[in-house]
Amino acid sequence: MSNIAIRCENLSKQYRIGGYTQHYKVLRDVISDAAAASFRRLKNVARNGNGSRNDYIWALDDVSFEITAGEVVGIIGRNGSGKTTLLKILSRITKPTRGHAEIHGRVGSLLEVGTGFHPELSGRENIFLNGAILGMRKSEIERKFDEIVAFAEVEKFIDTPVKRYSSGMYVRLAFGVAAHMETEVLLVDEVLAVGDAQFQKKCFEKMREIGSHGRTILFVSHNMSAVRSICKEALILERGRVVAQGEIDQTVDQYLSRISTTESLDRAIETNTFSVTSVEVSSICGAVVKTFDPVQVRVQFVPKADIQDPGLYVSFLTMDSRRLTGLDLKDFVTSAPLPAGQTAELGFTIESLPLMPGTYQVEIHLKDMAKRLIEIVPQTFQFEVAETEVYGGRKLDGWFGSVGLRAQPLENISRKDAKTQR
Repeated sequence: MSNIAIRCENLSKQYRIGGYTQHYKVLRDVISDAAAASFRRLKNVARNGNGSRNDYIWALDDVSFEITAGEVVGIIGRNGSGKTTLLKILSRITKPTRGHAEIHGRVGSLLEVGTGFHPELSGRENIFLNGAILGMRKSEIERKFDEIVAFAEVEKFIDTPVKRYSSGMYVRLAFGVAAHMETEVLLVDEVLAVGDAQFQKKCFEKMREIGSHGRTILFVSHNMSAVRSICKEALILERGRVVAQGEIDQTVDQYLSRISTTESLDRAIETNTFSVTSVEVSSICGAVVKTFDPVQVRVQFVPKADIQDPGLYVSFLTMDSRRLTGLDLKDFVTSAPLPAGQTAELGFTIESLPLMPGTYQVEIHLKDMAKRLIEIVPQTFQFEVAETEVYGGRKLDGWFGSVGLRAQPLENISRKDAKTQR
């Protein structure tokens, strides 16, 4: 008997771009459409020369892979790479344009938390309603009911209409129902990004628990720390195609190296005096930036006027735009004048980047101090810090904050001081 839980062969999905809306048709609509079809084709030929129009996109293009039963696999890629489309096909929400997919075993989907909740019904009633929509049997819901309520922490409000719930309570209850389905295959799409930090940690622990019991999980997320902590393998989707698949750390590092070293700009970012062409944050040690790595920050730009006393300020921000720290080049060096129209590069070498795993932003200020000119580049640039082993082998997560600290225990310092005194 095959041990394959999920198999996709040449899976492709095409979508039409634009305002096309499909309406329900009666017989007269079918007859009139058939009669008008030839006239539409002639009209398209007259408009485009060959009758074809570039108004379709392949969300998935010839995707093939296999996942063994019991594996926990992450699906990673940029926005628009086809991750959600893949899960919708596997969940039978939409059909592929060509190719086929096989899933062996009962399937549960956590694609949109809370789908099917009715605001006028109580939490108790919505557990049974949502559970039924997700495919749970009534006996299964009854058996899991107390566990779901305890997980969601809404015991006091279980008989209150959910329209009176806070958004956090609503999300907790919805995830609690979905996470307690007894399925052989579980498809999860970014739902762990909801809720507060404490509830997210609880969700991660639940996902790890599910994966440890031999169930197959396909997990889509932009949170690389979550993917590393939950999954054993990963595959990378890029423009609807699988470009890599393998062991989790190696594959995530490969993905991060593709997106985080240099932010290539489709067009220059303009200020009044400068034209920024690229911003790079890269590790000196390897292809991926990791906590405590020595790092280089490079900013390439073209001055639109002669710059007599060039300056650069770089600030590191969280994704919610909290400023963590910054560097001003004038504190370190005086740069030579820059002529107008000539590509220039300024930047820093940071001895040890103390940022914890996660996604961050770089904010750039370019200057001519001779004119007291300071211009903020009107765009921030994202980069990733990958998870790595620090403090004797431990991998840290978001619970340690955004900044890592190099430290040693007091007893070690005391021993050193004692030796010095002797």
